[in-house]
Amino acid sequence: MKKIPEEVKAKNFPGLEEKIGVKFKNKDYLVQAFVHRSYLNEHHDFSYNQNERLEFLGDAVLELIVTEFLFREYGNPEGELTNWRAALVNAKILASIAFEIGVEPYLFLSHGEAKDAGTKARDYIMANAFEALVGAIYMDRGYEPASQFIARWVLPQLPYILENGLYMDAKSRFQESAQEVAGVTPTYKVLGEVGPDHAKNFKIGVYIEKELVASGEGTSKQEAQTEAAEAALKIKGWKGPKVNIIKRKEGDPV
Repeated sequence: MKKIPEEVKAKNFPGLEEKIGVKFKNKDYLVQAFVHRSYLNEHHDFSYNQNERLEFLGDAVLELIVTEFLFREYGNPEGELTNWRAALVNAKILASIAFEIGVEPYLFLSHGEAKDAGTKARDYIMANAFEALVGAIYMDRGYEPASQFIARWVLPQLPYILENGLYMDAKSRFQESAQEVAGVTPTYKVLGEVGPDHAKNFKIGVYIEKELVASGEGTSKQEAQTEAAEAALKIKGWKGPKVNIIKRKEGDPV
């Protein structure tokens, strides 16, 4: 029988199983879902592998189950369903679900990674851990428990995504809203840039005619424009264009 390391015992994984409603037969899958590669760089004798293979599997399982749900429940065109699926499984949504579940204390991270709480890098790690958890559930319990887990934690995000237009990128949402409300197309201007050529940081403003609505910063102009558009949407209180939701009924042609 495999000896359980003390650092694993200290994480209270039974409490996590109770929270997510999944009882694992092989606890190794559950633990491995939270092992970041950086942890193994500092703990060479740790008896669990890093989570990237489970993440690879979980990404595919998540996409399949979400796709099946959208295909079964909605009669919208393929392009719209593709955008909805992308919004449901993107890193921001998955990271927010992972934080809601409370998986952060279960992560095995290097000292450096552990200090980066609240950063975009931490969100990325959380999203990957969520995908790895889906992969772990699938490997240990099979398709149906994985589907039930996704139905409980992921699918309820769809109404919020549709209501707030999150199936579109922020720039597109702000442009369509500006055209609808103000009758103009927003423009973007560089307000400043700092740093050497290989590591620049840009500040960009988004304008409606001559009005500076908001600004954003990023390591690329595209990232700064996206940040500016997201800030502008909040300032204006715009959610983007309304979506035409076509709910399927039993007996409808596929």
